[in-house]
Amino acid sequence: MQYDAWFAAQDDPNERYPLTEVVYYSKSGGLLDVIHNMDALRQHSAEEWKQLFEYRWMRTSWPYGSGVWGKKEWVCPIVSNDNVISMFEGGSNLFWAERLGQELGIRDLWIKLCGNSHTGSFKDLGMTVLVSVVRQMIADGKPIRAVACASTGDTSAALAAYGAAAGIPTIVFLPKGKVSTAQLVQPIAHGALVLALDTDFDGCMRIVRDITADQSIYLANSLNSLRIEGQKTVAIEIVQQFDWQVPDWIVIPGGNLGNTAALGKGLLMMHELGLIDRLPRIVCAQAENANPLYRAYQTGFERYEPITAKPTAASAIQIGAPVSINRAIRMLQRFDGVVEQASEQELADAAAHADRTGLYSCPHTGVALAATIKLIKQGVIQNTDRVVVISTAHGLKFSGFKVNYHENSLRDVVSQHANPPIELPADLDAVRRVLDERMEDFARRGQNAR
Repeated sequence: MQYDAWFAAQDDPNERYPLTEVVYYSKSGGLLDVIHNMDALRQHSAEEWKQLFEYRWMRTSWPYGSGVWGKKEWVCPIVSNDNVISMFEGGSNLFWAERLGQELGIRDLWIKLCGNSHTGSFKDLGMTVLVSVVRQMIADGKPIRAVACASTGDTSAALAAYGAAAGIPTIVFLPKGKVSTAQLVQPIAHGALVLALDTDFDGCMRIVRDITADQSIYLANSLNSLRIEGQKTVAIEIVQQFDWQVPDWIVIPGGNLGNTAALGKGLLMMHELGLIDRLPRIVCAQAENANPLYRAYQTGFERYEPITAKPTAASAIQIGAPVSINRAIRMLQRFDGVVEQASEQELADAAAHADRTGLYSCPHTGVALAATIKLIKQGVIQNTDRVVVISTAHGLKFSGFKVNYHENSLRDVVSQHANPPIELPADLDAVRRVLDERMEDFARRGQNAR
């Protein structure tokens, strides 16, 4: 059998479209999913798939050294290798947060560092698939002039980089003044047309949907399920890095909620093909200032209403009308999932606490860490559980957040772990006094940790 995949309507699997067709919604207006020919995939045993994925893992044979394209048959088999646009994304470190876990009272805490990627976030994993399909479409004669997205920063960086590598023009719509300088400069540097709109992300999303009604401008946001296919490899990587063992919990920061759907999809695919025999539980963590999924969870998912998101340091998830809300709810129900929220104080202190144990966490990872801390305290997560927290972006993209925290100037935050530099005269006695005080403090903290 031939490996194949296609778009299908969520409410009618018989409504199908080729992956190279410019289509985003079903006839009923719902989102589409990518469906794989599972009968063809079942022609190989679970052990054969494991061996193949292990053989390809982080090697240089094009394009299989990529953490995404090393699983090409499960992701997007319809793209020719010549049209793959890859920067060998994926394969990111699964960091054993031993000291942080000890301080939180949990023995087996891991951080999946998805920000250790070309543009510094997990968005690369989905964008390599989407841009490769667009390149295939252009090679097949489709009149695509450009690819466009609305973004709070990381999506625009990934789209601009992959578009530049492919030679495809990119257009990004950003909420003016609401993304970090590091995030803003990335699409600028890659030559994208950057439009900073005087609105929030949801306003940018409304504009880009209208613009991409012109089928020559292709939509790159996560409502396009090609992105989900790349992002689902995070779940497969985690299990592979644990020697094909499943953790007890995976904690995911949630904004537009595509990542929650993606990780669930990767896990279900492994389960269906026999690579794993059980499923973990999933936690979606939201900022309290942008928490429509958390509010729906409080009603048992019986009621969902979009909100106007308030400003949050976790700017990439400052989204009040997530496009993947229904996908995420279905996955959370399938995985006996939990939704928790984090205040600005909680997310900032959680990120700073993690930094003191050797991490350098972005504010969105801070949201996931804060949710993890709360669930440990509530007894939902047990101290013997193996927990993986998804770190979505590199902390260096949010150094302004770090500086403001340690200067105690973050909005709605009193910095519990602030560590500003100490300004002293160039005087040996003054230096010795401070060193003596700090060495005593370090010693006390070390005793408390033991």
